[in-house]
Amino acid sequence: MRAAVHPDLAAIWRRVEALSERNGQDPASVLSVERLSHLSGVEPARVPQVVAGTAVEAPLERRVHQRFLRLRATRRDKHGREWPLAAIADDFDAPGASLGPLNAGTGLPRMGHAAGVQRFFGVYAGFLLADGKSAVERALALSATTVSDGRDDLEHLSYLTGITPQAIRLTLDGSPPRLPLKEQVHQRFEHLRRTRLRDDGQPHSLAAIAKSFDASGQSLTRLAQGEGLPNLAAAAGIQRFYGVEGGFLLADDAEALSTALAVIEGELDSAERERENPMLAVMRAHDVRSIVTRAGRLSPRGWKSLADHLDDLLAREGQLCRPPGQMAGSHTTDDPNPEDPGAASPGATGGAP
Repeated sequence: MRAAVHPDLAAIWRRVEALSERNGQDPASVLSVERLSHLSGVEPARVPQVVAGTAVEAPLERRVHQRFLRLRATRRDKHGREWPLAAIADDFDAPGASLGPLNAGTGLPRMGHAAGVQRFFGVYAGFLLADGKSAVERALALSATTVSDGRDDLEHLSYLTGITPQAIRLTLDGSPPRLPLKEQVHQRFEHLRRTRLRDDGQPHSLAAIAKSFDASGQSLTRLAQGEGLPNLAAAAGIQRFYGVEGGFLLADDAEALSTALAVIEGELDSAERERENPMLAVMRAHDVRSIVTRAGRLSPRGWKSLADHLDDLLAREGQLCRPPGQMAGSHTTDDPNPEDPGAASPGATGGAP
């Protein structure tokens, strides 16, 4: 069985903290457990454990039940009341009783019903299915990233999403194609089998995929033939086997594309940080650019005062290095203000980094 590779959540947490501070936001507010819980569906008390990697994952049936109850508790109607099961189910043309087992925690919903519940509450397509780490990872990404349009590599986006390049173009232009859920899930499943091959270059067999979640290959036959939807446990197993996020099969094109772009942006950001000049990293950490921007509005006398103050601070910390032969308090014939022997010109201090 293949395992999805997830980034280090603690490292992402630290990056979001730093990003929040640079943008003048309170990291405690951006990363509050209540907010992350609302975005991910993970219980507030479990969020720190998930980030630390110490949380024990709940069985799928219990997890889906808990996420559903959390949706009803946190996304209420305009009167502040929980949405009745009948109103939720009516949105996807099903009877309210069909959600009874999900609400009671005695069974998993059909895949179409799970998709309808998530659509009703406006959450991402893997909300009910995602394991705790994936859910919190996504919540952290939502806290940190602004999605770019990513038009440069349609083939890579297609690989990540299971959407054809043509459909990606339509989606980016605001006209995403709408497929029946059964056809979409079938296409995404076939895309996974076609693009995530065995070491010998052949597709994984239905039996091998199903065995990873203790089912028979026959249980996936109708899905492979495009004749039916898998149950929710099978869908979760397929996504886990191929190491894709929990909403891969269910997400509509716009959401799938948004997720892929966020992944690409995170990869590019990481690569940029690794290549970054260490001095630039220090400048960013200490907000030097902001200081220089404000200093650029100073008068010549203001620059001299700033240079003197920096020299004082460096001297206190034992970091002041003067050019050979230049003594403290000395000045050259080029000094524009000879009556002030302690002054230095902007150019002598490097003005701007």
